[in-house]
Amino acid sequence: MTAPRMSVLDPAGPQAAEIKWLWDIFLGVSIVVWVLVVGFLVTAAIVARRARKRDPEGPLTKSLATDKRRAQVVLVAGLATVATLLVLLVLSIHSGDTLAALEDDPEAVHVRIVAHQWWWEIEYEHDEPTRSAGTANELHVPVGKLVHLELLSGDVIHSFWVPSVHGKRDLIPGRTNRTWIRIDEPGVYRGQCAEFCGLEHAKMSLTVIAESPEQFDAWLKHQREPAQVPSPTDAVRSRGMQVFNGGPCVLCHTIAGTTAGGRLGPDLTHFASRATIGAGTVPNTVGHLTGWVIDAPSIKPGVHMPSIQLPADDLHALVAYLGGLQ
Repeated sequence: MTAPRMSVLDPAGPQAAEIKWLWDIFLGVSIVVWVLVVGFLVTAAIVARRARKRDPEGPLTKSLATDKRRAQVVLVAGLATVATLLVLLVLSIHSGDTLAALEDDPEAVHVRIVAHQWWWEIEYEHDEPTRSAGTANELHVPVGKLVHLELLSGDVIHSFWVPSVHGKRDLIPGRTNRTWIRIDEPGVYRGQCAEFCGLEHAKMSLTVIAESPEQFDAWLKHQREPAQVPSPTDAVRSRGMQVFNGGPCVLCHTIAGTTAGGRLGPDLTHFASRATIGAGTVPNTVGHLTGWVIDAPSIKPGVHMPSIQLPADDLHALVAYLGGLQ
């Protein structure tokens, strides 16, 4: 997977482009104001210094005309400041209205995102329950298509933020917030919880993958399928499936097609297809997965997944099983 894009200055959709446009205007105005203020301060200091050199004992103000001219300059500067602030206010309201506008598209993708300490539960909704699909920590979207997001929290206040795609939107317990996104450039984008939500707030990232509509449809179709059952000839993965279903894993995790139906932790049906473990904490490799199963709190302190002590053979089998859930 390529390095994800994560910058408000690198927009990939209309919302991020609107935010950057407003940012560019504010930055330009701020630079002009700073230059003018500093220029006037330097000029005033130079004039005062020269006046002192000419007449060390004399006052800085030489005449009423000079005082009047200075008062006029201050008045003009004040009026210009008010006008500038009014223009910026109008532009801010316009951008806010643009970002808040919800487009109507019957072909839009509907996604429900629930934030937890410290991971993202993602569900692709459909009128037919059998065509819904769930995953965790990776949001796939079709390029150029509208995506409606329904945002909820399962515990504390979180904030959904993908800088290259859109601005921040809070997820508040007991309340449903909604927003929409559209990504016009294929690629990988990094999101982050932008509201302090506890010990592992910094390790609560979200990967957004924008792909062609054909690739997205194929991915979503695969997500609706149950987990791959190990071949009877694959004794190691078959044993791993038994370890999973007979141990504490089933209390927290779901794997479609098995008896595992826990809802406290991420859905693991297609776990091996994800790039990271623990919402971007570590890469999804055999070594990191083994360490995560044995002692997740040592990798991500505060995580709700407990340490699991297994015999070496069972641990090897379990990791092999999870590593095959493509």
